[in-house]
Amino acid sequence: MPWTEHTVVRDGVRLVCRDRGGPGRPLVLLHGLAGHSGEWEGLAERLAPHYRVVAVDQRGHGASERRPDDVSRAAYVADVVAVVDRLGLDRPVLAGQSLGGHTALLTAAAHPDLPAALVLVEAGSGGPSPGLDEHIGGWLDSWPVPFPSREAAAAFFGGGPAGAGWAAGLDECDDGWRPRFDRDVMVGSITENARRSFHEEWDRVTCPTLLVLGRKSFIPAEEVDEMLRRRPATQAVSIPDTGHDLHLERPEALYGALSAFLDGLG
Repeated sequence: MPWTEHTVVRDGVRLVCRDRGGPGRPLVLLHGLAGHSGEWEGLAERLAPHYRVVAVDQRGHGASERRPDDVSRAAYVADVVAVVDRLGLDRPVLAGQSLGGHTALLTAAAHPDLPAALVLVEAGSGGPSPGLDEHIGGWLDSWPVPFPSREAAAAFFGGGPAGAGWAAGLDECDDGWRPRFDRDVMVGSITENARRSFHEEWDRVTCPTLLVLGRKSFIPAEEVDEMLRRRPATQAVSIPDTGHDLHLERPEALYGALSAFLDGLG
């Protein structure tokens, strides 16, 4: 089933969405920082026969507005609400990886009547992380841009399915392959996460929630413990042989966990 592309404009910011269609409950998929909607291809192929799958290039990323003036967490949340409204998605499941999962969490907290459920893939409520924005900036500065080829980029990103997924987000330019985002926009997008936790927002989430973690998770164990203490009804699973990019590494395993959770929603 091919993708259909939609463009949603909110406050002058262009958001590009890839709609896989499908006959059932809508799912909105949100990629992580410096990512792109194409990362969900492996999962979307498995979901589309049963669900309407919409993957969003979030502001500052992919085919969406590259340099939005506002990169606050609130702006990302308002974008999700606009996409759900403009595409007529009734009570969707919000699923996101890393920063996309954090956006989904904040959306569910601010708009409890919007989602039917929440799926956090290698994402949590966070805590103050001084220097996180500088760390992200340094990581982006380490990319040897332009890459001479997508193959070279995939190797730089560790190879395998995860490396290929990251490389797929690059654009071919006259001098090589470059990211479809700007460094300062990425650093700005993570600034609030460096400064505070979002435990209060997590407490306000009322919908059923699935937390999916890699075996080599980026989410600290104490953060997971605190999330489960605060909301003990949360379902949590760990996917063997995976890390932070588990949606790229083992989309079939993520599909198994996600479909079991969705079947339980009724």
